[in-house]
Amino acid sequence: MAGSALPGAVGGSTSPLAAFKAYDVRGRVPDEVNEDIAYWSGRALAKLISGRRVAVGRDMRLSGTALSDALQRGLNDAGVDVVDLGLVGTEQVYFATFAWELAGGVMVTASHNPADYNGMKFVRDKAIPISGDTGLQQMSEWVGQALGGSGPLVTEEPRTPGVREARDVTEEYLAHLLTYVDLRRLRPLRIVANGGDGMAGPIIQKLQCHLPFSITGLNMEPDGTFPRGVPNPLLVENREATGSAVRKAGADLGLAWDGDFDRCFFFDEHGDFIEGYYLVGLLAQQALRGSAGGRVVHDPRLVWNTIELVRDAGGVPVMNKSGHAFIKDRMRRENAVYGGEMSAHHYFRRFSFCDSGMIPWLLVATLMSESGGRLSDLVNAHIARYPSSGEINLELPDPAAALGRFRAALAPDALSLNEIDGVSLEFECWRVNVRMSNTEPLVRVNVETRGDKALLGRKTEEVLRLLQEDGGQEGRVEGARV
Repeated sequence: MAGSALPGAVGGSTSPLAAFKAYDVRGRVPDEVNEDIAYWSGRALAKLISGRRVAVGRDMRLSGTALSDALQRGLNDAGVDVVDLGLVGTEQVYFATFAWELAGGVMVTASHNPADYNGMKFVRDKAIPISGDTGLQQMSEWVGQALGGSGPLVTEEPRTPGVREARDVTEEYLAHLLTYVDLRRLRPLRIVANGGDGMAGPIIQKLQCHLPFSITGLNMEPDGTFPRGVPNPLLVENREATGSAVRKAGADLGLAWDGDFDRCFFFDEHGDFIEGYYLVGLLAQQALRGSAGGRVVHDPRLVWNTIELVRDAGGVPVMNKSGHAFIKDRMRRENAVYGGEMSAHHYFRRFSFCDSGMIPWLLVATLMSESGGRLSDLVNAHIARYPSSGEINLELPDPAAALGRFRAALAPDALSLNEIDGVSLEFECWRVNVRMSNTEPLVRVNVETRGDKALLGRKTEEVLRLLQEDGGQEGRVEGARV
């Protein structure tokens, strides 16, 4: 069926469905993600959606070819035609799905996870995400049953097999990207671009031919062995390579991406990493040009700067639960022009409400060109006005108890409390959000103040002490840790 292994022959003691998360399928190969799971996932997707054509792409991971092939066989066996995009970034799958009016799309990727991980991201027509509460949980149940030799995927009547068609989406995708810039208004900026051995490199190299920028590329060739480590620029230890290259080249701007390039990360002309939170407000103002009264959806982790800039631009800020499926759904309901998360996910109405790792930097480069200023000029005043801790990740023995302890200690004195995502407490001069991750066994902490870095340090440490009273340890730090 799905290859040499029998359905259900999953090595080790790990449940075969452990890889089904809130938003996607992701896990270690082969014990959590393997060809059998990919095959039956293809069959499950075909059962879930309406229509006969689905786009499939994969990133550079070494396991991607076999997983993609198994997935496509599952789709074909269920009577679905596959448009095979080959090696692409996640947003190219999104683009093909909505631009070609397909019934769905699948990206085989594990984004910023280690090289021995892989997974799948699913969308239906118009690139609408399939998440836990919109079909992914149902798919996991069907796949679990099929791996055990039962259930509707096993018993359904055979269908006329679908066919595969290899098709290159690159040129159409590039043409779409270029509609976000006015080439006549762009300055010849010097840019350092760190592809991270992932899928961003080939796209940047092709875009370079159309833009007046001088681009110095780092690690631009996709390499699934990850010779320079996990492609995750949010990790502090992964930033220096880009920052150093910016300083050495005397560049105006530094850029870096994760493996499937659905997130873009920014460095100013000094090589300093810019927390994604401050890019949300900047991009919101860009998106609101000519859209007075437009809505901007943002996550609840850090909010004061975003709310202020959106309102200043004549827009309406809309706070929503973190996570791409939740943000995209709210954007569609609000017909929002833009959505942004501090984790460097940026969503655009013109991109079928999907997130993109290429559109943000094109918009920022446009703003820098038009203003004649540096990136630091565009963000430093906002960083000083609303300093933030960056996202701090905690590994705790009892996360629920820790959140309860945090709430009991601080909520009585708060001006407001909301539980849109985790617990957010707002005080006169500072604000905090504590939430459990939807994708990892971590508690995430974000603190911001009104222009008071000393207060930021004190309150951050106070929150961390409360959460860690029964043990636990601080994990990786994302952003500008105080």
